[in-house]
Amino acid sequence: MTVVRCTWAGDDPLMVAYHDEEWGVPVRDDRRLFELLTLEGAQAGLSWTTILRKREGYRAAFAGFDPAVVARFGTADVDRLLGDASIVRHRGKIESTVSNAARVLEVQDELGSLDALVWGFVDGEPVVNERVSLADLPSETPVSKAMSKELKRRGFRFVGPTTVYAFMQAAGLVDDHVAGCFRHRGGTP
Repeated sequence: MTVVRCTWAGDDPLMVAYHDEEWGVPVRDDRRLFELLTLEGAQAGLSWTTILRKREGYRAAFAGFDPAVVARFGTADVDRLLGDASIVRHRGKIESTVSNAARVLEVQDELGSLDALVWGFVDGEPVVNERVSLADLPSETPVSKAMSKELKRRGFRFVGPTTVYAFMQAAGLVDDHVAGCFRHRGGTP
């Protein structure tokens, strides 16, 4: 039996595994949400394959995406990370990760979790779209614009509506697997 998947997965084993096992699977854990938000922000201007290849480096560099630890990073940590080839060495993206960690802690103090904030935009349930092809995938939506606006209001950085929509897709807030893909509606091969 031939498995049909979204064409963006291509034939790179890393991308295929990401498509098959992660992309669009609902994420409720705050560390994983923080990780995905960070990685989507880091991807701006780069390919997703580049970011996936650096993912373990990001996990090591940013303490497993523990927001309580990352929020305490100082100037010396940022300078150290600028020399770390296992991540994207972009001062703004590194500083935003540290700043965003502090914002995650504020959201947790106020709402109990980052999960509560982001999943509130989709009433707690994934939005299942009926996309026929990659050409049908939007780069942003009214919901991603609203979430981006709220995240920015709370002081988050690198969270424009396009980045936020990619985050929503990655974290399973929306199911944008195209119709016919075995993962559409949570399917398994």
